Parts: sequence; C-alpha cells; structure tokens
Amino acid sequence: MTTATPVRTVVCPTCGGPSLYAPENRWRPFCSERCRQIDLGAWASEEFRMPTEAPPDDAPYGDPRTQES
Repeated sequence: MTTATPVRTVVCPTCGGPSLYAPENRWRPFCSERCRQIDLGAWASEEFRMPTEAPPDDAPYGDPRTQES
C-alpha cells in the first residue's frame, strides 16, 4: 500500500505567491530560483537585521581618541 504525501502550498517569503513545499520544488520554500536569489542577495547585503538596543554610551570610560595626555 502506497501512501500519497499531501501537497502542501506555502507563501513564498519573497514574492508572496504560492510555493509548492515538496521535494519536487528544489527552491522551497521559495517559488522559484529568482525569489531564492533575491532573498540570498538581501541576506548577503545585511538587509535582514534584528533590532537591538543601542550600545552603552562611552561617557563613563571616555573616548580614547579625545582624551588629553
């Protein structure tokens, strides 16, 4: 008895279109190689960043570039 794997469609993270999420789609979860390359380019150029708190102010330690000897 062979069990058929249900076809699953997800939203492409790049274009928002439908994308087949199965081994037949070599670019999954993207719908195409183009969308995958767009995402890779955005990642490589650091467009995907996580918000962080600002680094602590250097005031307590002073800025070594402006200190007098």
